[in-house]
Amino acid sequence: MNYSKHDLTDTIVALATPPGVGAIGVIRLSGEAALSIVEQVFSGKKLTKQPSHTLHFGSIKNDEGQVLDEVLVSIFKGSNSYTGENTAEVSCHGSPFILQKIIELFVEKGARLAQPGEFTLRAFLNGKMDLSQAEAVADLIASTSEGSHSVAIRQMRGGFSHEIQRLREELVNFASLIELELDFAEEDVEFANRDQLKATILKIQSFIHSLLQSFKLGNVLKTGVPTVIAGRPNAGKSTLLNALLNEERAIVSEIAGTTRDTVEEVLNINGVEFRLIDTAGIREAQDQIEAIGVERTMEKVSQAALLVYVFDIVETKIDEVLADVASLQTEGVPLLIICNKMDKLPSYKPEWLLNPTDPSINEFFFANREQLAVGSWQLAVRPEQIITLSAKNGMNVPYLKEKLYQSVISQKMTGESTIVTNARHSEALQKAAASLDDVLHGLDAGVTSDFVAMDIRRALAFLGEITGEVGVEDLLGNIFSKFCIGK
Repeated sequence: MNYSKHDLTDTIVALATPPGVGAIGVIRLSGEAALSIVEQVFSGKKLTKQPSHTLHFGSIKNDEGQVLDEVLVSIFKGSNSYTGENTAEVSCHGSPFILQKIIELFVEKGARLAQPGEFTLRAFLNGKMDLSQAEAVADLIASTSEGSHSVAIRQMRGGFSHEIQRLREELVNFASLIELELDFAEEDVEFANRDQLKATILKIQSFIHSLLQSFKLGNVLKTGVPTVIAGRPNAGKSTLLNALLNEERAIVSEIAGTTRDTVEEVLNINGVEFRLIDTAGIREAQDQIEAIGVERTMEKVSQAALLVYVFDIVETKIDEVLADVASLQTEGVPLLIICNKMDKLPSYKPEWLLNPTDPSINEFFFANREQLAVGSWQLAVRPEQIITLSAKNGMNVPYLKEKLYQSVISQKMTGESTIVTNARHSEALQKAAASLDDVLHGLDAGVTSDFVAMDIRRALAFLGEITGEVGVEDLLGNIFSKFCIGK
């Protein structure tokens, strides 16, 4: 999206509340002429003469003198507004007809329709917030859980920005000394202590690496956790989904293969959203429709951030479980193994999965069960990943919820935690870390000051991209075009 300098001097208008019928609707204007445009059609006090941060009751009339609505007008002047320029917010009744007519009237009087994110863009350009804070506004609007809300509100208030600015200040101090050395290159002097510089670089790198590690958690809090429930037909996957949600969301039947397609629902656990995906049973398909369902199951498994494998302890042999887990397990994706239907066989021992050659396994099962063909299967899991459960009667379902939460939240979150949630920020931090690696290699190799200065400048530039201090002109259209209109 193209934001030209001419466009950004215009007075803009947009609906700031969601479209549709509501008790009230709010129309926002921003720009030098915002107050005078509203004043032209407002029957009440002279808005341009009123102090900032005041409310005024009156009516909006068109050129024919027809009253469109009785309204409240909020006025914010100059740098005291959200955008850093004159702003008016007109609160009227939430009729789509009324809202449209008033917006059309403002456009007739000289305003233009705002582009997506343009109010927040102006706030950034007018120094009301830096770029990372502006991006957090969109995250705050989109937040759907306590976790995503708390991270967004902290970032919008500048918590992440302050950390980045502190890192840049430490680097700038050394960069200025090295730049000074370049002015006295012929005299071969050093103003920047190399040992202190190296110690500072190592300290900054350590902090950057901790920020990068937080991105996985931040992305989970922001977008939710894709959690796939997989297993063989009739293992109780749909019953488990219903038990977790505490509602009858998926069809449950004794007939194997009831679930032919994926069923997705959201479960909120301690402020984190888990996008639960119930899948078709894994087996050799009996028909074309089931074949498509199994194919989609494997596709969802490949995309999962958390995998829950469910098996029926009565009907599934140990070697079958081991084979399933071996085919489903993906490096880096947390796995929980659910021994389901414990109400039917309460003496089942989950530790058999870790020791499949235990002779008591065969003694336990009925005489007509086949002997195990364990082969070389090895279950690369820890005991705490195996959970005994009865989805039908709710046994251990609360415990499973806690294990789901612990699987993705490995660190304690506090209101002061600095967590990276934005992929653009993560990429900039990676590039900054690589530039600092070059600084360290250069110091160890004894390179000249000009090369050290160049690498430090690169690191500063990448850190500056996060807050919008340098090199972001080409990013603005991409970032703000994703905002909703009116913000």
